[in-house]
Amino acid sequence: MLNWVQIPAEDGGSFDAHLVRPSGGGTAGVIVCIQEIFGVNHAMRDIAQEWADKGYIAIAPDLFWRQEPHVDITDATDEEWQKAFQLYQGFDVDKGISDLKATVAYARKLDGSNGKVGTVGFCLGGKLAYLMACRSDTECNVGYYGVGIEDLLDEADGIKAPLVLHIAEEDGFVPKEAQAKVKDGLTGNAHVTLYSYPGMDHAFARIGGKPYNKENADLANGRTAAVFAETLKG
Repeated sequence: MLNWVQIPAEDGGSFDAHLVRPSGGGTAGVIVCIQEIFGVNHAMRDIAQEWADKGYIAIAPDLFWRQEPHVDITDATDEEWQKAFQLYQGFDVDKGISDLKATVAYARKLDGSNGKVGTVGFCLGGKLAYLMACRSDTECNVGYYGVGIEDLLDEADGIKAPLVLHIAEEDGFVPKEAQAKVKDGLTGNAHVTLYSYPGMDHAFARIGGKPYNKENADLANGRTAAVFAETLKG
């Protein structure tokens, strides 16, 4: 079930975001769940629900809205893959970051928010989580198998809060050379924690996907939960 809320965009207009609240009362930190190339689909909605079940407010913005609102596809068919790659190729990263910043500003003022906001992103969202660490004032950011981070390392000086990156060592979309660049470029940054998962392919943490591996997904998700507990509680 979708629960859309509208967020004003920084450059005019507005976009929707799927909002899930925890069942308990009181205030809570907010986790911005950043989509893969398949839109705010069932996988992203499930992730948002999981964080709400852990006591956080979760919000998943519709970042493809400038091309097509409410994209909701999977990786099950060639047709869906083709559409996903077309959307990815047409995606404006800078405007996406602008929309994420607008989401963070909205999240800080939500009823029930304690004012602390973090992000967690996957694939395209993993890259955007990295850029949010570089360009925004979020309390923390987590990226799973982010694509293209190796080309954005010149922005790493902007990282002022905890950033966790989960790297799949057999990622079909992030070659080992790119992984090495990321590790070399970010190792030594006191705000950055890199976790590398041997034998894992892209999307190893997505339940229902072919590369899904429960043991490593649970390990990565536990590490993510730890940084959120440290930075977003209270």
